Amino acid sequence: MKFISAIVFACSLVVLSLPVIGGEPNPPNVVLIMADDLGIEGIGAYGGLSYQTPNIDALAATGIRFDHAHAQPLCTNTRLQLMTGLHNNRNWICFGILDPKAKTIGHYLKNANYKTCIAGKWQLQSYDPPGFPGAEQRRGIGMHPKDAGFDHYSLFHSLHTEDKGSRYANPTWLEDGELKTDRGGYGPDRWVNYINDFMERERDNPFFVYYPMALPHWPMTPSPISDDWADNTMRFDEDTRHFRSMVEYMDQLIGSIVNKVDQLGLRENTLIIFYSDNGTHLSITSQTKNGDVAGGKGLPTDAGTHVPLVANWPGQIEPAVSNTLVDSTDMIPTIMEAIQQPLKSGHGLDGISFFKELIGQNRQPSETRQAIYSYYDPRPGHDKDRFVKHVSARDRRWKLYENGKLFDIDADVLEQKPILAAVDTEETAKVRKRLAAVLAANEVTK
Repeated sequence: MKFISAIVFACSLVVLSLPVIGGEPNPPNVVLIMADDLGIEGIGAYGGLSYQTPNIDALAATGIRFDHAHAQPLCTNTRLQLMTGLHNNRNWICFGILDPKAKTIGHYLKNANYKTCIAGKWQLQSYDPPGFPGAEQRRGIGMHPKDAGFDHYSLFHSLHTEDKGSRYANPTWLEDGELKTDRGGYGPDRWVNYINDFMERERDNPFFVYYPMALPHWPMTPSPISDDWADNTMRFDEDTRHFRSMVEYMDQLIGSIVNKVDQLGLRENTLIIFYSDNGTHLSITSQTKNGDVAGGKGLPTDAGTHVPLVANWPGQIEPAVSNTLVDSTDMIPTIMEAIQQPLKSGHGLDGISFFKELIGQNRQPSETRQAIYSYYDPRPGHDKDRFVKHVSARDRRWKLYENGKLFDIDADVLEQKPILAAVDTEETAKVRKRLAAVLAANEVTK
């Protein structure tokens, strides 16, 4: 009986430690922000020197920073995993398409009686332009944002690719069924204002905000803090020199959301998560404390997958740095546990909750991700034939591809020195066997 009582007490700690209003635990709000094309080298908290990111750095300094978070190398691949909690070998149709039958993170939170909002970039309904080979079978077959479990949406690229317009200067976007344009405006401003208005309206209800950002994705054009922005004729100028202002404006927008939560008096009851969908664009090289880092978007190496992940929740998350492995499929189970509605056993998702890590509770090995499985193939889709399929399993140090090539990432981050089975040492043979088991366990089809 003492053992059972101890278990009950331990399980209740999470609930008892949450903010309480009227004698009952108050379900936390959740704000999930995802940058578009930014590796860890772009953030000061991770040693980046090229860009000023004080708002993200502050979230990291007063929250938890994950040093081993990974994404897929391209945006749709990661976004599908985050939206569904499934690996791409189980949720993939084609690039820019979300299965309209899928259960999304929006559905999970809406079913949990949360008010839900998404603003930013969609690109999950119709990607191929007309005339592209095979496009007639793929155009418009994805999920419309109105069907994705969100009460409100304000999104760039919600319709056909050729109708998407600009995401930055003079933006075009779909907002709650109405196609809008803003001559003279800046798209990311519109979406952050929409999010802040939503949080103010729903301040008395538990809410979930998902902000899949457009920044700092190509085209690299002036942001409102760029000197060139003042010249209307320069607002569509494309040049990598604008990347710095795009990253720094991204950080300012995140600061605007955090400040709004503060102003609403909701900060201590709001979990804020910052993540990124893949590495930095190939044309960008950033300076860090450990030297220059070239962007690797689209590549299966760390430069394409190693991304920032920061979680912040005053009073619940103590400042820390974590070496826990995290994958984009982990967001749904983590958030569901954070709102006190954990997924039931046998839920069928590939994600693993890292909520206990957030609040400083120890986890059993069975509750901890031991490896990240990656099925990466962005085909079919416009401009995607240049990519090839890569299937791999990795831990913090080692990475094994299904073709048998093993890499010691600590010693070979660019993956230039494959270790083949014929030259295995006792150590690498054990690593190979362990990671091969991960590959075999995930050999499933949709």
